[in-house]
Amino acid sequence: MTVQLYCFGESGNAYKCALALVFSDTPWQARYVDFFNGETRTAAYRALNPMGEVPVLVSGDEVLTQSGSILMHIAAQTGKLGGSTKQEQAEILRWILWDNHKLSTQIGTVRFLMNFLPAEKRPEGVVPFLQGRLKAAYTVLNDHLAARDWVVGDGPTIADLSCCGYLYYPEPFGFDRKDWPHIDAWLDRISALPGWKHPYELMPGSPADRT
Repeated sequence: MTVQLYCFGESGNAYKCALALVFSDTPWQARYVDFFNGETRTAAYRALNPMGEVPVLVSGDEVLTQSGSILMHIAAQTGKLGGSTKQEQAEILRWILWDNHKLSTQIGTVRFLMNFLPAEKRPEGVVPFLQGRLKAAYTVLNDHLAARDWVVGDGPTIADLSCCGYLYYPEPFGFDRKDWPHIDAWLDRISALPGWKHPYELMPGSPADRT
């Protein structure tokens, strides 16, 4: 069965799930969501996901939302990327929750404000405040990867995919890979995995399409 991932290229949260589908060898089809023209605010989309967010995974009669939940579903359904012991599974969940709270949400906000919102609409002081918090998060991740190749265990898991989701994007948001050598090497390891593609190649939609 081919699953559908409602996504668009600029969404780091959708990118996490797209990578999980690729690396778990799950047949899938991208369903483009026209976020910047308001599709997630339409009644039809809200019927699919009342939260009005991307990504959404449709698998038969199941409709799943929120990237962390989708990642765990993919791992459970395929038996891949989810850790081999209960201890690893608990650690994977810990890192997904950390990423959602400390890393991806704040990157997503900063990146949107800096690149997709007109300067006159940016709330004063928010970007530098969040960048300060992100520096602390980058430090945690960089230090964790100093003596290990993957976030949890001896191979890639959905913890890696959750944490890396926004870090391949080219738009400036205050992250420079050369400043974080262990993160940099880890991102290289992920992008060397079979099937990896840049988000703008893996999913439909990019800033270039709107210029």
